[in-house]
Amino acid sequence: MRNRLLLVCFSLGLLWLAGCRAAGPEQPARTVAEFFRKYESRSGFKAQTVEANFATRLLLGQLGRIGGDNETTQAIAALRSVRVLTFTPTSGGARDLVARGLNQEVEGLLQNEQYQPLPVAADADASTQFKFSARRNNGRVQEVVGTSQVSGVPDSFVLMAISGNFTESQLQQLLKFLPGAVDQLPK
Repeated sequence: MRNRLLLVCFSLGLLWLAGCRAAGPEQPARTVAEFFRKYESRSGFKAQTVEANFATRLLLGQLGRIGGDNETTQAIAALRSVRVLTFTPTSGGARDLVARGLNQEVEGLLQNEQYQPLPVAADADASTQFKFSARRNNGRVQEVVGTSQVSGVPDSFVLMAISGNFTESQLQQLLKFLPGAVDQLPK
């Protein structure tokens, strides 16, 4: 009898721990791409995918502002896609997602997918300040993810995902002007 009681308690403990791991609304996304698919059409979210040629024009505009070099030009050429997901809890359903752990899901996503935080100097010209993380493969940066809050909107966030094939020095060049480029996206 005692063994059965211990087994039941142990099983309940495991179920509780599994629930903690899956904190957030529904089943948490395991990749940034999955997160975009899960939320991009929901209330409170606005998703933008920037075409490579448009991203290049945006970034070249920023490049003129900061005085780019060959390394920066190569970084822009290595871009594959830029996606931005903005969340503002403006509806009851969106506020419910916040209450159920949406912001923790975003933070956990980058930790669980082994993104490495990047030190970034603040861009004084950008209205949005980002925290960036990167995922590497074979010494190259394959994806850069930036997170920020929408200025003046509690419980909001901006999630930016940049895919490409960058060297470390190209990544550092990109990080100089990405926040300013996001400010130029159509609202």
